[in-house]
Amino acid sequence: MVSFRNALSALMLTLCACSNQSDQAPLSALPEVGVVTIAETPVTLTIELPGRITPYELSEVRPQVNGLIKRRLFTEGSNVERGQPLYQVDPQLPRAQVASAKAALARAQASIASSQALATRYGELVKINAVSRQDYDNAVASAQQARADVAAQRAALQSAEIDLARTTISAPISGRIGRSLVTTGGLVSASQATALATIQKIDSVYVDISQTSAEILKLRQQLSQGDLSRGDGAASVQLILEDGSIYPAEGRLQFTDVSVDPETGSQTIRALFPNKSSILQPGMFVRARLVEGSLQDGIVVPQRAVSRDEKGQAVVMIVGQDGKVMLKPIEVGQVIGNNWLVKSGLKPGDKVVVEGGMMLQPGMSVKTVAWRDPAKAAKVADISSAPAAQQKK
Repeated sequence: MVSFRNALSALMLTLCACSNQSDQAPLSALPEVGVVTIAETPVTLTIELPGRITPYELSEVRPQVNGLIKRRLFTEGSNVERGQPLYQVDPQLPRAQVASAKAALARAQASIASSQALATRYGELVKINAVSRQDYDNAVASAQQARADVAAQRAALQSAEIDLARTTISAPISGRIGRSLVTTGGLVSASQATALATIQKIDSVYVDISQTSAEILKLRQQLSQGDLSRGDGAASVQLILEDGSIYPAEGRLQFTDVSVDPETGSQTIRALFPNKSSILQPGMFVRARLVEGSLQDGIVVPQRAVSRDEKGQAVVMIVGQDGKVMLKPIEVGQVIGNNWLVKSGLKPGDKVVVEGGMMLQPGMSVKTVAWRDPAKAAKVADISSAPAAQQKK
């Protein structure tokens, strides 16, 4: 009987020891997860919109006289200056018209002398009743008509000289000229619909950006309600080229069109960009990144911490005060760098699991460590190692 009691006591001691070991084992072997502690931070909100490059100035070269093209005086695709001759139209007919106008003016000037002399003579004779009053009035009228004829012929000569000057077709603006749409010997007219060539000024260019009227209305409401604020940076625009690269120079907003396109429901926003290197070409498709405003109390969370449930709802894992993980649905907005802007679902102080959460289940106890962004850590490492590398050199 004593031996049985001893055996029972030994068994109970063994079970207690096993129980204590089973309680202590999870505490020393808890899974470790990297977390970020949510805090409010100022956030700059941006938006990417499609746009097209348009030239700063555009001018179509058109003839203003009728005739044959005798010479083309420029190289296609080159830069031309304002006033530079581009085409020479056959000047023979306009030159003959100038000569005819000069002769008509000389004839009118010759007739004015005799008519004026007759009017002066009749003026003296009418005082002594040597001529009738009617003859005197007719002579005065003839002199006035002769002076009017001179003025008309002088205007005709000026018009003929203008037509003669227009036989040399010059560049209306400075810029880059495209291909010529007419060749030597081609017949042109002042009323033709087709331009001879097109000049575009592209050392600065416009980017015409389309934004829906609904987005503009929403933005204006957020600004008026104080949800967003705008600073000087709201006027700057960043350009993303077709290959995904960032254009090195920033642009400035010029204006927003006053009307909405009834077909697309969008408004045009125009921005001006420097283009000294001529990278931006008219007609090129780009994406413009605009600053909408800033939030002083924004909440962001790393993208890698956010997943989707079977309904498509964005969720994150957070670690509660009891050290256990749980799923938390959130509402996300736009992407800001490598983070999501969180509209709702998180509050300052929440610990969000960023790393090590793949095998976790809600309710599991975990050990938390502060998560560090590898990209930021790499930048810090590069900066810290730079002086040493320079010293080795």
